[in-house]
Amino acid sequence: MTANGNDLAWLTITEACSLVARRLVSPVELTRAVLDQIDRLEPTLNCFITRLDDQALAAAETAEAALASGGEVGPLHGIPIAVKDNIETAEIRSTAGSKILAGYVPREDAPAWARLKAAGAIMLGKTNLHEFGFGTTTINPHYGSTRNPWNPDHVPGGSSGGSAAAVSAGMAMGALGTDAGGSVRIPGALCGVVGLKQTQGRVPIRGAMRGGNPTRDHIGPITRTVGDAALLLAVMSGHDPRDPTSRDVAAPPETLSAETNLRGLRVGVPLDYYFAFVDAPVEAAVRTAIGHLGELGAEVHEVRLPDHDILMDGLDAIRAEALVDHEHWLRTRLEDYGEETQVRLLALQFILANDHAKALRARRLLLERYAAVWREVDLLAAPTVAVPAPTIAAAQSSAVMVNRKPYSAGTLSQLTRPSNYTGLPAISVPCGFVDELPVGLMLVGRPFDEQTLFRAANAYEQTTTWHQQRPPLSTVSPSA
Repeated sequence: MTANGNDLAWLTITEACSLVARRLVSPVELTRAVLDQIDRLEPTLNCFITRLDDQALAAAETAEAALASGGEVGPLHGIPIAVKDNIETAEIRSTAGSKILAGYVPREDAPAWARLKAAGAIMLGKTNLHEFGFGTTTINPHYGSTRNPWNPDHVPGGSSGGSAAAVSAGMAMGALGTDAGGSVRIPGALCGVVGLKQTQGRVPIRGAMRGGNPTRDHIGPITRTVGDAALLLAVMSGHDPRDPTSRDVAAPPETLSAETNLRGLRVGVPLDYYFAFVDAPVEAAVRTAIGHLGELGAEVHEVRLPDHDILMDGLDAIRAEALVDHEHWLRTRLEDYGEETQVRLLALQFILANDHAKALRARRLLLERYAAVWREVDLLAAPTVAVPAPTIAAAQSSAVMVNRKPYSAGTLSQLTRPSNYTGLPAISVPCGFVDELPVGLMLVGRPFDEQTLFRAANAYEQTTTWHQQRPPLSTVSPSA
């Protein structure tokens, strides 16, 4: 599972930052290496809606000049990053993967991207996504479908599929995604990279476009290592007075401890919900990963989450929030939506205000169930996705197989959605392969306790080699 790609393109963000700071590698060299990888693989993988090659190189040259002059530089100086195309970027087209917003050019940056840019990050382009973020596959009727770097016949997951595929394929050192139901963690798991959904409120969601999900949405990082995710999170974190969901809490540290001893950490394995609907080979890989946490010193306990299934069924009415941004277009531009998005939005119109109120009550009860669990354990461990990445054909025909039974592609978010309804932090890390496709381990933690997630995830990563595996890109040709 190795590639013949440019070695610079495969550096982690942490490694690249160190090399740039010591003047061993220049921002221009980094950016050219990643752009070369994009040139080679974009015709196959279709990760980007808008490429910004010239702007990226100009920004890299400016970053290089700043180093030469001895000026003060930020923690991400010269690092090439991709941004999901439903995150607003000033003077750069931001489509949300839709035909409706094909010509939309925002006036200002979303705070999450603005903070990365201020820290020195360079934008490579805007990545492909499921239309308006309403799906789990990144099959897009307007800009073409993104493909999985591990096997281009398969989906990368979604809705941040372009971001995850780009990071997995060495086409970006890191990327931003959004996560209202698993849209960072699902493609992270299916593409074999790290996907982080931090606690709701830690990173402003202002500028996350037209999803209409203030109760569930997050902007989070997709990276190749846990340490890189921690660094991006630290830079993006902070209160935004213009964002009512934003919380004024201390930012987590930028760097992680190299300690891999997990003695004293209590890991909960849910007996309810999370393992009830998982393909057997995926479950085996995840349980092996959990066993490894125990070998590192963690105490592993089985825990109960009473009524979890019932409460999750009652929460779906919260999705009706999405109608706020779409009512006008549903009346005036219905034909410009893709068929799948049309059906989703029209179905939401049948949800009543009373249903939404009941869903918010169910959310409160679900939070109470998790609060009780935190008295017993420090985090939960479970699969990120119930299956490896399905083929594009299977995803389009509701033939996603879980233990030999067919389901729709919506099943890919079955295990990630609870963390969006609760706002709890969750991270997906690579933990193995099934049929040569990646599998993700998901860790869920207490509110604003990303540090405990990072401790466990980083220890797991440092004592395994899954994160070092690369897609077989040498077998992927532009004509695939």
